[in-house]
Amino acid sequence: MPLAQLITPQQLAERLDSPDLVILDCRFALEDVDYGQRSYAEGHIAGAHFADLERDLSGPVTKGKTGRHPLPDPRRLAERLREWGLNDDSSVVLYDDGPGAFAARAWWLLAWLGKRNDVYILDGGLKAWHAAHQPLSLDSPPKREGSFIGEPDMKLLIDAEHLAKRLGNPDLTLIDARALPRFRGEMEPIDPVAGHIPGAQCAAFTDNIGADGRFLSVDQLKQRFAEKLAGRAPEQLVAYCGSGVTACHNLFALALAGYPMGRLYAGSWSEWINDPQREVATGD
Repeated sequence: MPLAQLITPQQLAERLDSPDLVILDCRFALEDVDYGQRSYAEGHIAGAHFADLERDLSGPVTKGKTGRHPLPDPRRLAERLREWGLNDDSSVVLYDDGPGAFAARAWWLLAWLGKRNDVYILDGGLKAWHAAHQPLSLDSPPKREGSFIGEPDMKLLIDAEHLAKRLGNPDLTLIDARALPRFRGEMEPIDPVAGHIPGAQCAAFTDNIGADGRFLSVDQLKQRFAEKLAGRAPEQLVAYCGSGVTACHNLFALALAGYPMGRLYAGSWSEWINDPQREVATGD
C-alpha cells in the first residue's frame, strides 16, 4: 500500500460510518493559536477528533535550543493517538482547512511512529468538503480507547549537527518548504534571522497544490521533484522549513509521487539559527 494517499470528500463521506475509521481535524493558524480549537467547536467532520499542532503534534519549546515546533515525545503522542481510538489496523483520515500543511505534519508523525498503512489526507481539506456540500457536525466524537503503541523510526530524521557535516556533499538534496522571499532572505515575518541553510533549494510547499486547492497529479509532482533531485538518490534528500511543519508537506508530496521517504530536519530554520556558528545564506 502506498505510503502517501489522498481521499476525496465523496470517498470520505461514504466511509464515515466505518467502525475502524479515525479522523483528525488538524486546523491551525500561526497568527491565532486558538483558531483550530475554536473552528473545531464551530463545526467539524462527523467523528473527527481535534489534533492541535502545538499541544498534540509538537513538544515544548526550549528557547535558544529548539525550533518553534519540536517533535512531540513519542510516548505521549502514542498515548494521545490511543485516546483518539487508534489501533494498528485503523484507517486514518487527516484534514485541515485545505493546503494540507498541518495534516501532513500529522501524517509524518504517524509514519514516524510506524503507522504507515491506510492513512489518508483529505485532498483539498475542509474547503473541498464544503465545496462538495458535505455537512459538519457539532457532536463530540465517541470515546474509544485504541491499542496503538508505535515506535519512533529515527532513520526518518537528521539533526543539525549531522546536517551541518553533510553540507557541500554532492549527494545531498536539501529542500526548503518556505516561500521564495523568505528563502532568499528578502523578508522574515516569524524568525529573527532571514535566509536559508547553505546549499538548499527553495521548494515552496504551496507549489505542490494546484489552483483548485488540491494536490497536483502524480506525474506533475514526479517532475517537480525530479528537477530538485537532478539525478541524485531520493533517499539522500533532506526536507526542512521554518519549524518542521510544512517540510512534511514536501515529504508527503514526494511519497505521493512514488519517491522513497526522505529525511526531515525537524528543528528546521528556527532551530538552525539558534547557533551563530552555523552558516546562513541569502539570495538564490
